[in-house]
Amino acid sequence: MTIHHETHGQGAPVLLGFPLMASAWPGDPERAVLKGYLDRLTDRYRVLVVDYPNLGPGIGKSDPVPGSDLTADRVCSDLLAVADAAGFDRFAFWGYSWGGVVGLQLACRTDRLTALVCGGWPPLGGPYGDMLRITRRMAAAPEVPVRVDQFVTFYESVQGWPEAEAVERIACPRMTFIGAADEMEYPGELRLRIAATIRERRRELERLGWQVTEIPGRDHGVFTDPATVVPIVREFLDRAI
Repeated sequence: MTIHHETHGQGAPVLLGFPLMASAWPGDPERAVLKGYLDRLTDRYRVLVVDYPNLGPGIGKSDPVPGSDLTADRVCSDLLAVADAAGFDRFAFWGYSWGGVVGLQLACRTDRLTALVCGGWPPLGGPYGDMLRITRRMAAAPEVPVRVDQFVTFYESVQGWPEAEAVERIACPRMTFIGAADEMEYPGELRLRIAATIRERRRELERLGWQVTEIPGRDHGVFTDPATVVPIVREFLDRAI
Protein backbone atom coordinates (compact mmCIF):
# COMPACT_ATOMS: atom_id res chain seq x y z
CA MET A 1 0.00 0.00 0.00
CA THR A 2 1.29 3.44 -0.98
CA ILE A 3 0.92 6.26 1.56
CA HIS A 4 2.04 9.53 0.01
CA HIS A 5 4.08 11.76 2.30
CA GLU A 6 6.46 14.71 2.15
CA THR A 7 9.04 16.18 4.50
CA HIS A 8 9.95 19.85 4.74
CA GLY A 9 12.67 21.67 6.65
CA GLN A 10 15.41 20.46 8.96
CA GLY A 11 15.60 19.88 12.69
CA ALA A 12 13.55 18.07 15.30
CA PRO A 13 10.99 15.71 13.68
CA VAL A 14 7.30 16.68 13.79
CA LEU A 15 4.48 14.72 12.15
CA LEU A 16 1.59 17.03 11.26
CA GLY A 17 -1.48 14.81 11.19
CA PHE A 18 -5.02 15.22 9.88
CA PRO A 19 -6.63 17.55 8.82
CA LEU A 20 -3.37 18.81 7.30
CA MET A 21 -2.36 16.71 4.30
CA ALA A 22 0.59 16.57 1.92
CA SER A 23 -1.53 17.20 -1.17
CA ALA A 24 -4.18 19.75 -1.98
CA TRP A 25 -7.66 18.62 -0.93
CA PRO A 26 -11.11 20.27 -0.60
CA GLY A 27 -10.28 21.51 2.90
CA ASP A 28 -7.13 23.25 1.61
CA PRO A 29 -7.40 23.38 -2.20
CA GLU A 30 -4.34 25.59 -2.75
CA ARG A 31 -2.30 24.16 0.13
CA ALA A 32 -2.36 27.69 1.57
CA VAL A 33 -3.15 26.50 5.10
CA LEU A 34 -0.38 23.90 4.96
CA LYS A 35 2.07 26.53 3.68
CA GLY A 36 1.15 28.74 6.63
CA TYR A 37 2.16 25.94 8.99
CA LEU A 38 5.35 25.06 7.15
CA ASP A 39 6.48 28.68 6.89
CA ARG A 40 6.25 28.97 10.67
CA LEU A 41 7.84 25.62 11.58
CA THR A 42 10.51 24.58 9.13
CA ASP A 43 13.22 26.92 10.41
CA ARG A 44 13.62 24.58 13.39
CA TYR A 45 11.61 21.44 12.61
CA ARG A 46 11.63 18.73 9.99
CA VAL A 47 7.93 18.44 9.26
CA LEU A 48 6.30 15.29 7.89
CA VAL A 49 2.88 15.60 6.22
CA VAL A 50 0.86 12.66 4.95
CA ASP A 51 -2.11 12.02 2.68
CA TYR A 52 -3.92 9.94 5.27
CA PRO A 53 -6.53 8.68 5.28
CA ASN A 54 -7.62 8.58 1.64
CA LEU A 55 -10.81 10.66 1.71
CA GLY A 56 -12.11 9.66 -1.69
CA PRO A 57 -11.35 9.60 -5.41
CA GLY A 58 -9.07 12.40 -6.53
CA ILE A 59 -8.25 13.53 -2.98
CA GLY A 60 -4.59 13.01 -2.18
CA LYS A 61 -2.17 10.49 -3.62
CA SER A 62 -2.37 7.62 -1.13
CA ASP A 63 -4.02 4.28 -1.77
CA PRO A 64 -7.33 3.82 0.04
CA VAL A 65 -7.60 1.60 3.07
CA PRO A 66 -10.69 -0.63 2.87
CA GLY A 67 -13.38 1.00 4.98
CA SER A 68 -13.69 -2.07 7.15
CA ASP A 69 -9.94 -1.98 7.97
CA LEU A 70 -9.46 1.56 9.31
CA THR A 71 -9.32 0.63 12.99
CA ALA A 72 -7.29 2.61 15.52
CA ASP A 73 -4.69 -0.17 15.46
CA ARG A 74 -4.42 0.06 11.66
CA VAL A 75 -4.15 3.85 11.68
CA CYS A 76 -1.37 3.83 14.26
CA SER A 77 0.50 1.06 12.45
CA ASP A 78 0.27 2.94 9.14
CA LEU A 79 1.50 6.22 10.61
CA LEU A 80 4.42 4.55 12.36
CA ALA A 81 5.34 2.92 9.06
CA VAL A 82 5.29 6.34 7.37
CA ALA A 83 7.48 7.72 10.16
CA ASP A 84 9.92 4.86 9.53
CA ALA A 85 9.94 5.60 5.80
CA ALA A 86 10.70 9.26 6.51
CA GLY A 87 13.56 8.34 8.84
CA PHE A 88 11.73 9.51 11.95
CA ASP A 89 12.77 7.39 14.93
CA ARG A 90 11.24 9.58 17.64
CA PHE A 91 9.00 12.51 16.74
CA ALA A 92 6.36 14.93 17.96
CA PHE A 93 2.80 14.33 16.74
CA TRP A 94 0.39 17.20 16.14
CA GLY A 95 -3.17 16.41 15.11
CA TYR A 96 -6.45 18.29 15.18
CA SER A 97 -10.04 17.05 15.44
CA TRP A 98 -9.91 13.42 14.19
CA GLY A 99 -6.14 13.91 14.06
CA GLY A 100 -6.21 14.72 17.77
CA VAL A 101 -8.08 11.47 18.43
CA VAL A 102 -5.40 9.63 16.45
CA GLY A 103 -2.66 11.34 18.44
CA LEU A 104 -4.11 10.02 21.69
CA GLN A 105 -4.29 6.51 20.28
CA LEU A 106 -0.74 6.75 18.98
CA ALA A 107 0.63 8.07 22.28
CA CYS A 108 -0.93 5.10 24.06
CA ARG A 109 0.62 2.56 21.67
CA THR A 110 4.20 3.74 21.25
CA ASP A 111 7.01 5.35 23.25
CA ARG A 112 8.36 7.04 20.12
CA LEU A 113 6.58 10.38 20.67
CA THR A 114 8.69 13.26 21.94
CA ALA A 115 5.56 15.42 22.37
CA LEU A 116 1.83 15.26 21.66
CA VAL A 117 -0.43 18.09 20.50
CA CYS A 118 -4.11 17.13 20.59
CA GLY A 119 -6.09 20.02 19.14
CA GLY A 120 -9.85 20.33 18.83
CA TRP A 121 -10.62 17.21 20.86
CA PRO A 122 -10.90 16.57 24.62
CA PRO A 123 -8.21 14.20 25.90
CA LEU A 124 -10.62 13.38 28.73
CA GLY A 125 -14.36 13.09 28.20
CA GLY A 126 -14.07 12.58 24.46
CA PRO A 127 -17.48 12.08 22.80
CA TYR A 128 -16.61 8.79 21.09
CA GLY A 129 -20.15 7.45 21.19
CA ASP A 130 -21.54 10.62 19.65
CA MET A 131 -18.94 10.50 16.88
CA LEU A 132 -19.93 6.94 16.07
CA ARG A 133 -23.57 7.99 15.76
CA ILE A 134 -22.64 11.02 13.64
CA THR A 135 -20.40 9.08 11.26
CA ARG A 136 -22.98 6.33 10.83
CA ARG A 137 -25.57 8.93 9.82
CA MET A 138 -23.12 10.63 7.47
CA ALA A 139 -22.15 7.30 5.88
CA ALA A 140 -25.81 6.68 5.09
CA ALA A 141 -26.18 10.06 3.34
CA PRO A 142 -25.36 9.74 -0.37
CA GLU A 143 -24.58 13.45 -0.74
CA VAL A 144 -21.54 13.32 1.58
CA PRO A 145 -18.54 13.76 -0.77
CA VAL A 146 -15.92 11.85 1.24
CA ARG A 147 -15.50 8.24 2.34
CA VAL A 148 -17.14 8.18 5.76
CA ASP A 149 -17.45 4.40 6.17
CA GLN A 150 -13.80 4.23 7.23
CA PHE A 151 -14.48 6.64 10.10
CA VAL A 152 -17.40 4.50 11.23
CA THR A 153 -14.92 1.60 11.49
CA PHE A 154 -12.46 3.77 13.38
CA TYR A 155 -14.97 4.96 15.96
CA GLU A 156 -16.36 1.46 16.37
CA SER A 157 -12.82 0.35 17.22
CA VAL A 158 -12.44 2.84 20.08
CA GLN A 159 -15.77 2.21 21.81
CA GLY A 160 -14.91 0.96 25.27
CA TRP A 161 -11.37 2.35 25.06
CA PRO A 162 -10.22 2.88 28.68
CA GLU A 163 -9.70 6.60 28.19
CA ALA A 164 -8.88 7.70 31.74
CA GLU A 165 -6.33 4.94 32.36
CA ALA A 166 -4.76 5.30 28.92
CA VAL A 167 -4.45 9.09 29.06
CA GLU A 168 -2.96 8.93 32.54
CA ARG A 169 -0.16 6.73 31.17
CA ILE A 170 0.92 9.19 28.47
CA ALA A 171 4.38 10.25 29.52
CA CYS A 172 5.62 12.62 26.80
CA PRO A 173 5.04 16.38 27.03
CA ARG A 174 1.43 17.03 25.99
CA MET A 175 -0.77 19.91 25.03
CA THR A 176 -4.41 20.40 24.06
CA PHE A 177 -5.83 23.56 22.52
CA ILE A 178 -9.27 24.63 21.42
CA GLY A 179 -11.22 27.59 20.17
CA ALA A 180 -13.21 28.83 23.14
CA ALA A 181 -16.43 28.68 21.07
CA ASP A 182 -15.84 25.15 19.72
CA GLU A 183 -19.26 23.54 19.75
CA MET A 184 -20.92 21.79 16.81
CA GLU A 185 -24.51 20.71 16.28
CA TYR A 186 -25.59 17.82 14.06
CA PRO A 187 -29.03 16.61 12.99
CA GLY A 188 -30.76 14.44 15.55
CA GLU A 189 -29.99 16.67 18.55
CA LEU A 190 -26.34 15.69 18.66
CA ARG A 191 -24.05 18.40 19.97
CA LEU A 192 -20.29 18.14 20.35
CA ARG A 193 -19.24 20.29 23.30
CA ILE A 194 -15.53 20.28 22.55
CA ALA A 195 -14.51 23.51 24.30
CA ALA A 196 -16.90 23.06 27.22
CA THR A 197 -15.67 19.52 27.88
CA ILE A 198 -12.02 20.57 27.93
CA ARG A 199 -12.92 23.49 30.16
CA GLU A 200 -14.73 21.19 32.59
CA ARG A 201 -11.78 18.77 32.69
CA ARG A 202 -9.05 21.42 32.70
CA ARG A 203 -7.91 20.96 36.30
CA GLU A 204 -7.73 17.21 35.87
CA LEU A 205 -5.78 17.55 32.63
CA GLU A 206 -3.35 20.00 34.17
CA ARG A 207 -2.88 17.69 37.14
CA LEU A 208 -1.88 15.01 34.63
CA GLY A 209 0.68 17.34 33.07
CA TRP A 210 -1.24 18.70 30.08
CA GLN A 211 -0.87 22.28 28.89
CA VAL A 212 -4.39 23.50 28.15
CA THR A 213 -4.86 26.55 25.92
CA GLU A 214 -8.10 28.25 24.86
CA ILE A 215 -8.14 30.63 21.90
CA PRO A 216 -10.80 33.29 22.61
CA GLY A 217 -13.55 33.91 20.10
CA ARG A 218 -12.66 31.01 17.81
CA ASP A 219 -14.54 27.86 16.89
CA HIS A 220 -13.55 24.47 15.46
CA GLY A 221 -12.22 26.08 12.28
CA VAL A 222 -9.37 27.78 14.12
CA PHE A 223 -6.90 25.24 12.71
CA THR A 224 -7.25 26.96 9.30
CA ASP A 225 -5.56 30.06 10.77
CA PRO A 226 -1.88 29.14 11.13
CA ALA A 227 -0.95 32.72 12.02
CA THR A 228 -2.95 32.27 15.23
CA VAL A 229 -2.42 28.58 15.98
CA VAL A 230 1.22 27.93 15.13
CA PRO A 231 2.81 30.49 17.49
CA ILE A 232 0.79 29.07 20.39
CA VAL A 233 1.79 25.47 19.67
CA ARG A 234 5.31 26.41 18.61
CA GLU A 235 5.97 27.90 22.05
CA PHE A 236 5.03 24.54 23.58
CA LEU A 237 7.10 22.53 21.11
CA ASP A 238 10.15 24.77 21.53
CA ARG A 239 10.11 24.02 25.25
CA ALA A 240 9.16 20.37 24.98
CA ILE A 241 11.56 19.06 22.36
